[in-house]
Amino acid sequence: MTQPLMPMATAVWLVDNTSLSFRQIGEFCSLHELEVQGIADEQVAQNIVGLDPVVNSQLTWDDIESCQKDSSRSLKLIKDEIPAKTRSGGARYTPVSKRQDKPDAIAWLLKHHPELSNPQICRLVGTTKPTILAIRERSHWNMSEIKAVDPVLLGLCRQSELDAAVIKAAPPVEETAEEPVAAEDVSGGALE
Repeated sequence: MTQPLMPMATAVWLVDNTSLSFRQIGEFCSLHELEVQGIADEQVAQNIVGLDPVVNSQLTWDDIESCQKDSSRSLKLIKDEIPAKTRSGGARYTPVSKRQDKPDAIAWLLKHHPELSNPQICRLVGTTKPTILAIRERSHWNMSEIKAVDPVLLGLCRQSELDAAVIKAAPPVEETAEEPVAAEDVSGGALE
């Protein structure tokens, strides 16, 4: 179960403002029952200000009231209707120490996967089209020092990303509608 935002502050509020059992609060906030008892005895979390889970849309007051009446029930965290923001596939940061490895990765991709387009290589390695063209035409300023090295081994992309790009770049395979030929023995009759 996912835990609420700021579980210790939420537990402080629940201890101060409800008559829920320590077990119920502990299960909801992912805290041990004794830790919740320590909050109630003011031995733990003395300077933490309580965080109202109802105001923060983590609980409903109806759920709290029903759990107060029946101590065997557990509090349920409200699922957020707004999905978490996922990172788009834009440019990602490459550490300075790995930037010098990009030409080696480009050379490896051009050698082992010539079917990849320039935009796909740009996305995989995080480079520019002029750099790819310079390496492809062998006119890069440091061409004598470039050695083809797998970009996955260099840490510039993941194997799953490389595999997906290769599959996407592969030409479509045409399926033939040939029927399998039945095996026949030497005498001309069909095998049993």
